[in-house]
Amino acid sequence: MKKFSSLLHNLILTPSRNTKIKLLQDYFKRLDINRAYALAILSNQLSFQFLKASKLRELVYERVDRHLFDYSYDYVGDLAETISLIWPTKKEGKSQNLSTLIENIKKIKKSEINTEFSNILSQLSNNERWTLIKICTGGLRIGVSERLVKTALADLYNKSVNEIEEIWHGLEFPYNNLFQWLKNETSKPKIDFKKLFHPMMLANPIDEEKDFKRLNANEFQAEYKWDGIRVQLMVSSKSVSLYSRTGDNISSAFSEIIENTKGDAVIDGELLVGKNFKPFGFNDLQQRLNRKKASKDLQKKYPVFIRAYDILFYKGKDLRKLYLFERRKYLEKFQKENKTNQIDLSSIINFSTWKELTKYKNNFHDDLNEGVMIKLKNSEYLPGRKKGYWYKWKKNPKLVDAILMYAQRGHGKRSSYYSDFTFGVWKENELVPIGKAYSGYTDKELLVLDKFIRNNTINKFGPVREVKKEIILEVAFDDVFPSTRHKSGVAMRFPRIHRIRWDKSIKDVISIIDFKIEFKLQ
Repeated sequence: MKKFSSLLHNLILTPSRNTKIKLLQDYFKRLDINRAYALAILSNQLSFQFLKASKLRELVYERVDRHLFDYSYDYVGDLAETISLIWPTKKEGKSQNLSTLIENIKKIKKSEINTEFSNILSQLSNNERWTLIKICTGGLRIGVSERLVKTALADLYNKSVNEIEEIWHGLEFPYNNLFQWLKNETSKPKIDFKKLFHPMMLANPIDEEKDFKRLNANEFQAEYKWDGIRVQLMVSSKSVSLYSRTGDNISSAFSEIIENTKGDAVIDGELLVGKNFKPFGFNDLQQRLNRKKASKDLQKKYPVFIRAYDILFYKGKDLRKLYLFERRKYLEKFQKENKTNQIDLSSIINFSTWKELTKYKNNFHDDLNEGVMIKLKNSEYLPGRKKGYWYKWKKNPKLVDAILMYAQRGHGKRSSYYSDFTFGVWKENELVPIGKAYSGYTDKELLVLDKFIRNNTINKFGPVREVKKEIILEVAFDDVFPSTRHKSGVAMRFPRIHRIRWDKSIKDVISIIDFKIEFKLQ
């Protein structure tokens, strides 16, 4: 536990990607059960559902004055760090192995959490205590992605990252077959592709100034970027499975797809809500998301279908090494053979110059797509976000000026700054919030906003500060929908701070009525 805690501590303090990889490699030079648990933790495959933040607060309130803890948490800004530092007792004892510690926690009954988990916290050092709380709450926030861990392992053991990606979702704890292969003690693990989620190929944002000067339009094809959720559909005579972009099995939530799909293939596509293959808005899709199952009434009101982009396997044949235009022929063949499926094909946009493609990207007559995808015709299907193959060219965002109303501290590296901002517009003589954003600004702008909030707080509501209504934020967002859950009656999709409008007064900000008219909500 001490070594793993030290690893996490060093990773969070290290901004350099190469240094993070070196730290991971030093730790994974030994491959044992402790490293297996570490791998599961770093790749978000280990969680303790019974231990929530509210339970941790309850434990610490039993040992520390409630007001003292709340003031400390407000100052520190991170729950795990606050608890690890303020925990009052430290029992002497030898540091436990990571594997032993986690196995002991798994054995704790719900009724024993207050005593047993508290005893464990008391036996750990501050750093180990912080690590354990982070593991249990599932929020490491140490600047290490699953991809970076794979890269470190691949470089350390002289393997290809793509090879690890190909088998990753078929591996199971404690990863014996992976570790043996990495150490060249056995051959590469064989995984049945029909039981395996295959990491998706992702696109990079296009740089209009640089990329269009060096890329040849004739070497690329384009299609619309639809506003749904990316999915992977696995179809065989024995079973049908549907996975989200992150590899979560979502089959039970969209049972009508599972029950009505025939063929033998692995399809990459977009899940959309709509009828006769004409999509509704993302707000309608949200009615189907985050549900374990959908009732027949909900399925009828919000029917789903898949708009297919690509095909990875066809009748047992791995197509990922073929070029995109070759895979397209197999996709069209699959579609013709299975016309009753709730699947249609993403249309190819014909264009000869980047300027010509602009009119499709800026297709403001159709709010149901987000722009265009630009794909190299000769691209293999490669997992992850590889440079030079696929690009996304999104529509220009919608913009609105709004007044900064409230602020809250962020998390991780931003836990010491007020970086989560709530903003609003006028409703007669009062303000109503229309959204919340915590991205888009520069580090310099964050320092300015943080200073303003600290010096201009007029009220406090727990961790939230209300500020003087003086700063105007130009907010960018992808879309906006009617909402009965919000006081303003609207809900934004992906709001972010575009810039601070120092040149504007709060009198220049529009009313909620004008906002709804401008963005066609009434």
